[in-house]
Amino acid sequence: MDFVPVNEPLLDGNEKKYLSECIETGWISSEGMFVKELEEKFSAITGRKHGIAVCNGTAALEAAVIAAGITAGDEVILPAFTIISCASAVIRAGGKPVLVDSDPETWNMDVKQIEKKITDRTKAIMAVHIYGLPVDMNAVLNLADKHNLKVIEDSAEAIGQTYNGKQCGSFGDVSTFSFYPNKHITTGEGGMIVTDNDEIAGRCRSLRNLCFIPEKRFVHNELGFNFRMTNIQAALGVAQLERLDEFKKKKERSDIYIMKD
Repeated sequence: MDFVPVNEPLLDGNEKKYLSECIETGWISSEGMFVKELEEKFSAITGRKHGIAVCNGTAALEAAVIAAGITAGDEVILPAFTIISCASAVIRAGGKPVLVDSDPETWNMDVKQIEKKITDRTKAIMAVHIYGLPVDMNAVLNLADKHNLKVIEDSAEAIGQTYNGKQCGSFGDVSTFSFYPNKHITTGEGGMIVTDNDEIAGRCRSLRNLCFIPEKRFVHNELGFNFRMTNIQAALGVAQLERLDEFKKKKERSDIYIMKD
């Protein structure tokens, strides 16, 4: 059988135009106008109050986990079948991943297994939408509410997908996306954090920028990261976002073709 790519990026829209604008104006770093534009447009699409652009999807997860309050000894329930970035983000924060096996129908975490994994050390459930198939978020949210847990939603493979009429990425206390080239839209590398929580958003913005204090820039009360997205990456993202509906339809047609073949 021939190799079938997960996705092939199309870069024949306004990508060249916006990249040329970055070069011609000299705004190529994280300070450029396209970063803010991408954050605002992407958060609007997902129906969230805040968008925080970062350099990749793994960085998005790492900042989101810390901003959600995960610290040493905390347990986070997450699927056994997903990229290592999900578990490593928990481990780097000092937490412990607690794995749930997959539902064979969807490859997503079997939500019926979650409750028996909850202990007095559990602080969050990380729901990961696999291959564009949404997790049963109603069940996850009900459990989170019942046990006072945070929900971290990894929507890297579900850009533009919906669950019960709502955008994937709109359910978690904090949600993350990846813009790697095999995703529905790409910035080459890149990621996004979205949330409605002002405190989580502020924490993510601080963490991605080395935890600089605005009033005393080179005074640091904690260690952050250089997770900033460049204006060049964001320029690609803005151009790609303009064609999200088109890309979704192309992906749906490809999936149908592969299944019939």
